[in-house]
Amino acid sequence: MTEQEGLTVKKSQNFDEWYTQVIIKSELVDYSAVSGCLVFRPLGYSIWELIQKATDEKFKKIGVQNVYFPLLIPEKFLKKEAEHVEGFSPEVAWVTETGDSKLEERLAIRPTSETIMYDSYSKWVRSWRDLPIKYNQWNNVLRWEFKHPVPLLRTREFLWNEGHSAFATKEEAEDERDEILGIYQKITEEFLALPGIIGKKSDKEKFAGATESYSIEHLLPDGRAIQGPDFHHDGQNFAKPFNITFLDKNGKTQYVWQNTWAITTREIGVMISVHSDDKGLVLPPKVAPIQTVIIPIFDDKTKSTILKAAKKIADMLDKKVRVYLDNRDYYTPGWKFNEWELKGVPLRIEIGPRDLKNRQVVLVRRDNSKKRAIPISKLEREIEKELEDIQKTLFKRASEFLETSTHKIKTSDEFKKILQTKKGILQAGWCTDVKCEGKIKEETGAKITNIPLNQNKVFSGCVYCGKKAKVIANFAKSY
Repeated sequence: MTEQEGLTVKKSQNFDEWYTQVIIKSELVDYSAVSGCLVFRPLGYSIWELIQKATDEKFKKIGVQNVYFPLLIPEKFLKKEAEHVEGFSPEVAWVTETGDSKLEERLAIRPTSETIMYDSYSKWVRSWRDLPIKYNQWNNVLRWEFKHPVPLLRTREFLWNEGHSAFATKEEAEDERDEILGIYQKITEEFLALPGIIGKKSDKEKFAGATESYSIEHLLPDGRAIQGPDFHHDGQNFAKPFNITFLDKNGKTQYVWQNTWAITTREIGVMISVHSDDKGLVLPPKVAPIQTVIIPIFDDKTKSTILKAAKKIADMLDKKVRVYLDNRDYYTPGWKFNEWELKGVPLRIEIGPRDLKNRQVVLVRRDNSKKRAIPISKLEREIEKELEDIQKTLFKRASEFLETSTHKIKTSDEFKKILQTKKGILQAGWCTDVKCEGKIKEETGAKITNIPLNQNKVFSGCVYCGKKAKVIANFAKSY
């Protein structure tokens, strides 16, 4: 691999350019002819499939069922919930004609599916026996409002799950929050090796149409925060305009209580940003499509023998891990080393004539470049141990970064100074006045990412007005 094919900038020197080079040169994604819309190449889509599979399995264990609803939404549906339509109006792309004919009613390309789904819910729910509904769909959505897309992190079209549940009581709906956020926390921490801060969104930042919004917020290496998976209590804000009612056990007509929740392909961009380095991608083993690559080293005389031994090792490991044997003879071993490092494969196995003679292989870790000789007889066990350690190491490293980049702030001057020099998450008192929230964002560029659920102690006054603070909020510059 030539220098031009590898990365030409360092992560610490130019994060934005480094990030672009990593995702494009690793063949994770590519740009498309439509601004803000990406092509997922096999590597990128395979990662999404692994995230989707792990998340979907956890959904099904709590009774969530998958469905699919149309891509197109009649305009009259979007207009039924005023706050919802106002929140999404700038983002909606419209279909207005087919062929040479104008449509009688505009059709929105879904920015989210509440309205098209809840029209059906109103037909399906009649009695308390029809509840709860726990439906989810894996699909794409289109949101067109922003001018400066960032691949994966902020794209016009993205892939996600959107869960839509309905319950007979408010208490049941509220109880679902911790269950769903718990699933998302397991996926982000245990699979993507990404720590995050769980909290409640301010009213200004909540989802359009929700009564309460909750999120897992991540921190990127450039010091900016970005929202991860989220969960929204919708109360009866959609049930009433869509007339989703049921007869309760006493024969009385009631409106349902609803929630919505999602995880998106943005998580791939966050994962790449946090873990990867100047050689390319660094993938946590649990979401690496190839966990171990075998690279045989041979010449014309030893080719047959080495390839046979490498194939035997691949067959042995195939029962335990996702393994790939790179037996291409038109690239040098060094070229292959660089290529698989760029693509982020967690472990590399090298086997040459000397290794075969000694009945060993050389094992190389992608996360720290450490290499060691392993007897072939112990390889299965050692591979599993190394993959597990890489997974834990990446999460520990990311957690330490988040911890050291989270600052407790007491004064407005300190707040501005940290933003100028370090960025990160700034935990500060807030009086909950929306005017102070707006002024902070206007003057510093930092917004409230979320409000931690565990409010142990409010340690200062409002960081803007100085009056008594009611909560400690997380502030940050964000994507």
